[in-house]
This record gives sequence, C-alpha cells and structure tokens, in this order.
Amino acid sequence: MSKEITFKELKNSDYKDQTINEEIQANLIARIKAKQPVFEGLYGYEDTVVPQLKKAIIAGHHINLLGLRGQAKTKIARSMVDLLDDYMPIVKGSEINDSPFQPISKYARDLVAEMGDETPISWVHRSNRFFEKLATPDVNVSDLIGDIDPIKAATLKLPYSDERVLHYGMIPRANRCIFVLNELPDLQARIQVSLFNILQEGDIQIRGFQLRMPLDIQFVFTANPEDYTNRGSIVTPLKDRIGSQIFTHYPKSIALAREITEQEANISKDDKLSIRVPDLAKDLLEEVAFTARKSEYVDAKSGVSARLTISAMENLMAAAKLRLIETGAAKTTIRLVDFMSIIPSITGKIELVYEGEQEGADEVAKLLIDSAVMAQFDMLFPRISKLEKEGLKTPYSDLIHWFDDNFLELNYTDTDDEFYTNLKSVKPLVTFVEENASKLSDEDQVFCMELVLWGLTIHNKLDKSENNTSFKFDSAGINQYFNRNIS
Repeated sequence: MSKEITFKELKNSDYKDQTINEEIQANLIARIKAKQPVFEGLYGYEDTVVPQLKKAIIAGHHINLLGLRGQAKTKIARSMVDLLDDYMPIVKGSEINDSPFQPISKYARDLVAEMGDETPISWVHRSNRFFEKLATPDVNVSDLIGDIDPIKAATLKLPYSDERVLHYGMIPRANRCIFVLNELPDLQARIQVSLFNILQEGDIQIRGFQLRMPLDIQFVFTANPEDYTNRGSIVTPLKDRIGSQIFTHYPKSIALAREITEQEANISKDDKLSIRVPDLAKDLLEEVAFTARKSEYVDAKSGVSARLTISAMENLMAAAKLRLIETGAAKTTIRLVDFMSIIPSITGKIELVYEGEQEGADEVAKLLIDSAVMAQFDMLFPRISKLEKEGLKTPYSDLIHWFDDNFLELNYTDTDDEFYTNLKSVKPLVTFVEENASKLSDEDQVFCMELVLWGLTIHNKLDKSENNTSFKFDSAGINQYFNRNIS
C-alpha cells in the first residue's frame, strides 16, 4: 500500500499496530511455518549463526554480531530488512515515523489531537526502514541523538525550551526501524553512555531536555573482537543492555567458501561466458585464504577477510579478459600462471606480523600461493620425499629427467591453443596427469599439468623463473649453473 489515507480508514482496515520486534517476529514465524527460506545467501551459517539469530529475534533482543572482518556481519544485519512489512503507516509529516496509534513527538501528538480520525496517514516502504551508521571516533551525541537547532528556533520564533526546536539525530529518526551501528568499540565511551537509556528506558536527553520518548527500534551492533584491545571497547553497562551476542566465523570448507565468492564477485555475464574457470582453480583460490588464516606471517587476530578471495577472483577474471583483448581470441581458460595477478588482492587484505613484514608483503603473497598449491598438490598426487636415494625411480623421475635436455616457457599472452600445445609438448607430464588425474575433467587435467610443474619447483626438483610476460621451467640448478659461468 502506498496511497495516503486517513487515520479512520487505517483503523477500519485489517492493519494491526505492533512494535517492530513483534512485526519481525511475526514475519519470521510465518516464514518458518511456510517452510520459506530465511536469511538467504548466508552460506556456512545455516547451522551456526542463523539459528542463534532466529532465537534472538523471537526473544525480542537487541543483537551484537561479534566477529573478525569479512564475516558478513553487515550483510546479516541488512538481511533483517526482509522480515519487515512491505509498508508501515506513519503520521504524515512526522520526522520520527510516529505511529498514529501511539504518537510520541509533539508534532504528531498535536496533529492527532487536533484532527482525530481525519489525521492524514502516509506510508514508508521497508527499504527506507534501515538505518546504518559507522561508529568512528568523531561521532558525537548530536549525530546520534540530536541537538537544538537555532535556525529552526529563529524561523518559528520559538524559545530554546520548546520541543519543536529540536533537531533529531539518526536514532530518533530510526523510530520503528532497524538501526545498525557498525564497529561499536570505535565509538567513544562517553558516546556509548548516551545509548544506555535509549536501549532500556526509552528516554533521550538533548541539551538538558528530558524527553520521555519510547522509541521503538531494533538495534543491531557489529564489533570486531580485535578492536577491544587495539582501539576501544564496549563499555560493560552497554553490553549488559544488549540481549544477544552472536559470534560469526569464516567458512569452514572450501565448498562453502566457493559459494560465497561466486555469489559476491562482480563478474559480468559476458565474462562468465567467455572465460572458463576450472574447478581446481576455484578451489585453489579459496585455499589461498585458508592458508593465509593459518600462516605464521599473517596476524591471525586481525583475520583474513572473505573479500580477499572475492577481489582475487575479480583479478583472475580481469587477467583472462586482458588476454582476450590482447590476443583477439573469443574464449580463454584461467591458468595457474594467472594466479600471479591476485597478489595485489592478497597484499591489501592481510595484516602481517613482524616476520611477515621482514619478508615483505609481495613475497608473503607468493608464499601463500605456493602453500595453497602444495595443499592441492598433496591431495591429488603422490607424495614427494625430501630425501631420496640416488638413482631411485619415483613417479616423477621421467618428468624431471625430461628437463635435463629441455625447458618449458609458458607465456601469459598465448592463446589457449598455443598455451596448451606448448604445455602438452612435455610428454612425461601428459602421461603423469593421465595416470593420476584421469577422473578429473579435461579443463582440470590441463590445470593439473601446471600444478605438477609448480609443485616440483616448490620441492626444488625443477627451477622456475618468471618475468612480466612468461614463466620458464628448467632443470633444477640450471639457473645457478649459468649464473656461475656468467660471473
């Protein structure tokens, strides 16, 4: 409903006046009973966060979402908008969404008292019932609660003691709405104190005004536990007034992480049609993030955001798209060598400990990619022993010996036909992959060829060198040999 009506028409309709908690609860319960999905797109949270969130809503609690960066805290908060009614009636002209049944501002009280059943009613869509504020150190009480407006006082010729000269902040304007305060620990302690009465008693104080305004707001706070020690904390009385604290977490499996990346990555339909991404490449991308969260070079307390893999996937697709533009080809496939293009996505998304800073951000990013490659390598292929008897034949012997008399150069800008013809010219490599990865798709098998070469270089069985345009694989120690002769 969107057309304006009178208060009498509203009372004669089937509209039921209820608090925002009752409204969200009713819609949640209706969805659950109808077996309809609730909180869609929150992959990995179905058995952990979502059940707790449902219980908090049914309990009528304000909620604090506590978790590291990139754990979809804000996404969860925004998804609650779907549990609101399509439209909400308010007293027309009200700054704070006054209900005609229970007006709380002087403007609405006076209008309802004067016009009674003829009070005009307007409607607010649920998309306009979501308020969000990032808690930065410069946020003050007037931003959240309000202040006296001298211009309004002068225009209306009213003294400062009159309620009508007040300028309402974001929280009163969010009456009968969802209000999200992100990064709560960053809010100064004295500002947090101003929220006490709003959460519990419904009082607000503006420059000495003692207003009894029973605001009806669903508060959702987000916080990062790392902030508790780095920048600030949530004051204890405020935590006491927040009904439920729900811990978020990173995806627990590669499969779940892939779903999140595919959902969030900004990739056009045309790019999806022209650029193929092997399943192994998708898994490898997620493995980079999993590896980073366990790395000795990365600050685990800071977390590794899911945005890392989202940005990395966009960078991978951009690298492939650039190749299409430069070669004029119609289609291409993501290659392992393309993974060098995700380094900027890694370096900007991780916080390094001292050891990591000593290595350097770019070097740490390469080490993370190498570790992810080895994790995938070990799942697919026979283990490479660190110590081997001289002359002992291994599954990799033929392949390694091929490089005694040959080398392989893989160019970023080659078309797929050129790239894969070059790769498949290493016959022992083709044979090895056929013997060990025959159940995989053709795309994945080709990706495996690069994976094998990469794994052998990490184990120092082959040498790998790179420049801006290509990767070169050669016999182990060949580069050192040439360097010695040159010197």
